[in-house]
Amino acid sequence: MNFQNINPDKSVSLFVKSIWVFEENNEEQRTILPFFADGFPGLIYYEAVKGMTVFPQDKIMPPFFIYGQTISPIEVVFEGSYKMIVFQLYPFILKRFFNIDPKTINDNCYDLQQLNDTEISATSSQLPLSNTTERRIELITAFLSSVFEAKRQTLDFKIKQALQLTMDNKGQLSIKDLCRRWITKDNCLSKTCAGK
Repeated sequence: MNFQNINPDKSVSLFVKSIWVFEENNEEQRTILPFFADGFPGLIYYEAVKGMTVFPQDKIMPPFFIYGQTISPIEVVFEGSYKMIVFQLYPFILKRFFNIDPKTINDNCYDLQQLNDTEISATSSQLPLSNTTERRIELITAFLSSVFEAKRQTLDFKIKQALQLTMDNKGQLSIKDLCRRWITKDNCLSKTCAGK
């Protein structure tokens, strides 16, 4: 199995934490990928002749979907060759971008086709026609950028900035310290994010 961890393009780095690429070319290989609680939802596109199954739900997934925060460990299983691209998203994105209540898809997934959106349909039809992983990443990045532009006025970037500061401090930041830094350092959160 080949794995890549790719930094997102700056155009989506405010809402995409990282991009992972998994690939297996062996038609006889059975691949089990464990996913553990990390607090981040994500968007997945994959190609596999025999589909992708999530356990313990024993559910075959659509090729382009959003997954919620993982509370209990899960396993993603592929039989044979596959290609999978994962865009790890910041938690505030689900509600703001897709109007999905995050709690409703904890340990679960959401088929993007349910949104009945022309941009999603166009991206879904272009992805399988693309010949390279790089091109697929470009298409998903363009899709997320277009959603961002459409929703830009309703986004609360202070939430993202507070999350970034908390992660920069490896979770060792109290609410009191977070508020103090916001109030006393003249919007230091914006400066922190801008420097990343």
